[in-house]
Amino acid sequence: MNKKPIGIFDSGVGGSSIWKEIHKLLPNEHTIYLADSKFAPYGPKGSKKIKELSIKNVELLLSKECKVIVVACNTATTNAIAYLRGHYDIPFVGIEPAIKPAALNSKTKIVGVLATKGTLSSALFHKTASLYGHDILKIEQEGEGIVELIESGNLYSVEMTRLLKNYLEPMIKANIDYLVLGCTHYSYLIPILKDLLPKHIRIIDSGQSVARQVKSILQTNHLINFQFTPGRNKFFTNGNPEVLTSLLGNHFNVDFLDF
Repeated sequence: MNKKPIGIFDSGVGGSSIWKEIHKLLPNEHTIYLADSKFAPYGPKGSKKIKELSIKNVELLLSKECKVIVVACNTATTNAIAYLRGHYDIPFVGIEPAIKPAALNSKTKIVGVLATKGTLSSALFHKTASLYGHDILKIEQEGEGIVELIESGNLYSVEMTRLLKNYLEPMIKANIDYLVLGCTHYSYLIPILKDLLPKHIRIIDSGQSVARQVKSILQTNHLINFQFTPGRNKFFTNGNPEVLTSLLGNHFNVDFLDF
């Protein structure tokens, strides 16, 4: 069991930012990544459809004998992970906006949250925000159009910069000192965001904490792969393989799979 792969899925290429952190921390583990780009973004689709898509991805990863599954999508986590944990006998690791560290460390007590519609409207997000952010002002912004631009290979584009300027302006005016990223696609925006934001505003995403949680679950369940050779990494997309390849680097092979 310990030599079986870690399964990771996202509503497209964004969760590859989570894969990078897992691979960095656990380089000997085998991994399988699914980019469900054909159905990206999940955010506007509604809870029922998001759950159906998540089940489809989980079933595919289980058919490939994954030992743990990472739901590397904020929207899928907030809308489907409770169901997945209740219906499958396998550990799941989810991801949600890192409100807690932003709320605990904010000096201005004003925090920006850039996320998808599906995440911002979910019960889990509101529960977390209420628990850790009751004494801060949260400036929430739906990142409409961002995922579509990344999925189409237009990460560094004039349109992306224009969108981000519009979304960030109210947050900057409100005097945020932390910006929480609530979508794994948005991790790839960090270099652009750093150019657009005042230097004192800190950006928080969840990649490293998710990787540490994966390691902890593997250790707890005695699933760590103790081989001393690099793990095998397989990437599948039902969209354009070139987009995922451009984010991973050309030394990784991405296969098209119609799932």
